[in-house]
Amino acid sequence: MTDSTSTTHPGSETKEFSAEVGRLLDLVVHALYSEREIFLRELVANAADATDRRRFEALTDGARALPDEAKIRINPDKDARLLSISDDGAGMSREELVSNLGTIARSGTRAFGQQLENTSPEDRPSLIGQFGVGFYAAFMVADRVEVVSRRAGSDEAWRWTSDGRGSYTIEPASRETAGTDITLHIKTDADEFLDTYRLQSIIRKWSDHIAWPVTIVQDGKEEAANEGTALWRKPRSEVTTEQMEEFYRHLTHNFDTPWETLHWRAEGTMEFSALLFIPSSRPFEFGEQTRESRIRLHVRRMFITDEAEILPPWLRFVQGVVDTEDLPLNVSREMLQATPVLARIRKAVTGKVLSSLKTRLEDAQAYAAFWENFGPILKEGMWDDPAYRTEVAGLSRFRSSAVEGLTGLADYVSRMKPEQDAIYYVTGDNADVLAASPQIEGFKARGVEVLLLSDAVDSFWPERLGSYEGKTLRNVAQGLNDLDKFTPDTETAEQKADMDTLLPALKTALENEVTDVRATDRLVSSAMVLSAPEGGPDLQLRKLMQRSGQTMPEAKPVLELNPAHPLAHALAARLQAGEDIAPLAQILLDVASIQNGDTPKDVNAFAGRIMTYLAAAPATAG
Repeated sequence: MTDSTSTTHPGSETKEFSAEVGRLLDLVVHALYSEREIFLRELVANAADATDRRRFEALTDGARALPDEAKIRINPDKDARLLSISDDGAGMSREELVSNLGTIARSGTRAFGQQLENTSPEDRPSLIGQFGVGFYAAFMVADRVEVVSRRAGSDEAWRWTSDGRGSYTIEPASRETAGTDITLHIKTDADEFLDTYRLQSIIRKWSDHIAWPVTIVQDGKEEAANEGTALWRKPRSEVTTEQMEEFYRHLTHNFDTPWETLHWRAEGTMEFSALLFIPSSRPFEFGEQTRESRIRLHVRRMFITDEAEILPPWLRFVQGVVDTEDLPLNVSREMLQATPVLARIRKAVTGKVLSSLKTRLEDAQAYAAFWENFGPILKEGMWDDPAYRTEVAGLSRFRSSAVEGLTGLADYVSRMKPEQDAIYYVTGDNADVLAASPQIEGFKARGVEVLLLSDAVDSFWPERLGSYEGKTLRNVAQGLNDLDKFTPDTETAEQKADMDTLLPALKTALENEVTDVRATDRLVSSAMVLSAPEGGPDLQLRKLMQRSGQTMPEAKPVLELNPAHPLAHALAARLQAGEDIAPLAQILLDVASIQNGDTPKDVNAFAGRIMTYLAAAPATAG
């Protein structure tokens, strides 16, 4: 992760950040000034996480036991222009210091740097938590940062030092007890962060609900700076909206307000408290994150793990805390997977989230905003969770060929034609493109609604769902024979081209490219369309599998031609005149591929054919 390493003296090493990381550090320092105070929230949150981690480790390793008065201490020194944040947490070994502080932004330094450069100043602070670069926010207010850390259970301590200008030094140090001290050498324009009252206001604003005591040293005495209340265990009537939002920001590192807040206590056969949030905006690179839910599991206020998978993967956008009385403090991850108590908690929490989403359906505009952010994730439930497949289907929303905005499956069924027994859909990469796709022209001409499915998961879940309210889900490519059931809204008397000789000629010209060439009556304004061969995989599914590096059996498409289109008449006339239409057949196939969202197999050959055709075209008189 570094470009070079140099040794200054035995045990000390100076490591150079890569050029990309150096550029990112410069952006952090110079592009995030609108919310400089956020550095303290990030450092205190890291200290709290480290203390939680040590407490959990101590359950199985007594050598890592926390001191009785474990806390987070903030000590400003105006004379020396130093600000230190200390904790009694798990600490870091030399290797962990290099790994955790010597690299930046798990989500990708290049992506983060580009995002910073392309956002307005007021939006930039929210990017910190989303990219996991909270520690480096310290360089907004400090021209040098020192970290001294001793891993719990070890006698060794190490110092990490950097000025944020391209390198850092790692060397042996001393610390009497396990934990971490972060010392900031405050910049001359950041005096406010050496003021005790300013620091107190920041803690109250951002970190008031951290469970560990946070103290600020003033005149040699430590004064409490946070309330440290387990907010989720309070009755909802005793928690203000402001407190909820502050806790949400602390928990998620987001700067928005939650789209939905769920706060309740379950009592009876099992007892637990829960405080869950659905964000109002989608975190950057959300779709690339792990599919595991990261709800924090606490046992009697003690943080145990965020890997208990309290919610299924298709609800992973929900964040929050579940605190139970019914599990032992020393519960292990292996025990968590097997305990029936947690299974009941999972079922109850999942049901609560789904019930809340059903209630929010009544506000179509608000729900549309939620769906824009997290709909593609929620739809995964129709693919991989039989227990909730039908419920998720009822919550799902789609673009349609018949109505503006979003619609649900129940609404679609209510608009179906009397003779219609299937819910028709088409898949692709873009709903707007699908709305004008040749694939659905025949259905639109007959007044049959088609759902426009443009998310990757849409190529998979319809097969698993199968039907909704007794109506089969059917891809338009598989429902062509159904068109005969429906009468076109307007009858046309367009003359059809002679296809008896044209189709065999095209098939001969494209024999290595397609399975068949045939006439179709499902097209209205388009000349041709590609479809999958009988029993073959959907063309969109094939594209998705190829993009993911997976191979599928070779299946050449079918080229369907509209016999009433002027192009069919022109081709038939050229053929009758004795002209070789093989080059035009290749152009026809290439254009059909483009219409389908693909590129021609040989782009250069396609361009050459177009140039040749244009050059040979007769000049227009006048």
